[in-house]
Amino acid sequence: MQALIFDVDGTLADTETAHLEAFNSAFAEVGLDWCWDESLYTRLLRVAGGKERLLHYWTVVEPEEAIGSRMKDTVDAVHAIKTRHYVERVSRGLPLRPGVRRLIDEANDADIPVAIATTTTPANVEALLRPAFGVRWRERFEVICDGVTSPVKKPAPDVYRDVLRQLDLRGEDCLAVEDSENGLRAALAAGIPTVITSNAYTVEHRFDGALVVLPCLGDPEQPISQHLPDADHRWVDLAALNKWHRGTLFEAT
Repeated sequence: MQALIFDVDGTLADTETAHLEAFNSAFAEVGLDWCWDESLYTRLLRVAGGKERLLHYWTVVEPEEAIGSRMKDTVDAVHAIKTRHYVERVSRGLPLRPGVRRLIDEANDADIPVAIATTTTPANVEALLRPAFGVRWRERFEVICDGVTSPVKKPAPDVYRDVLRQLDLRGEDCLAVEDSENGLRAALAAGIPTVITSNAYTVEHRFDGALVVLPCLGDPEQPISQHLPDADHRWVDLAALNKWHRGTLFEAT
């Protein structure tokens, strides 16, 4: 394993509730009578991308209103307001999921490049990681690809292929950490073995092809309840990731 690649939303932190609240705040600000609850938003997360999610919902609930030359401009405007609300919320600090900081620290200390592969906006990434890692947070990551550098959404593999090009590595040389079916499909399509850490919004997704599916990465003070394959303890460390990664190479051979 020569590099570790992280998704952002739902993987580094439980951000989806903040996204949901930001959408509803944006709807109220622009005078829309929409209000998404957790059940609806869980279903909408099957649609990759915030703007795409807005457009999908609009065409379902108001198909006649969703047709017209100004549709894209309206979606862009509502999404920009949503992003502002999200950044305001997350900039106050949102805890990283168990094991994320420790595993990034381990990789940094071992000189293993850490990368980000997300199609969310750069503002969202900054809002989450600056409070978590400080003003020099970018130094923790060798490569950062986001919704500006890689606008085609997952499950397309574009963002992962962009990361691989910048790392100058093959997919099989790396390991990805994802939380969703779309993310898994994107990583696998780029040839990257993938560990899943599901969350409340993605626990019902299909994760066929993942190396292992876990509730989180765990920490010594927050161990995972389930047994980990080929691990001496109940949290994910570099040693475990390397064992799982080597297993994929043996299977390929």
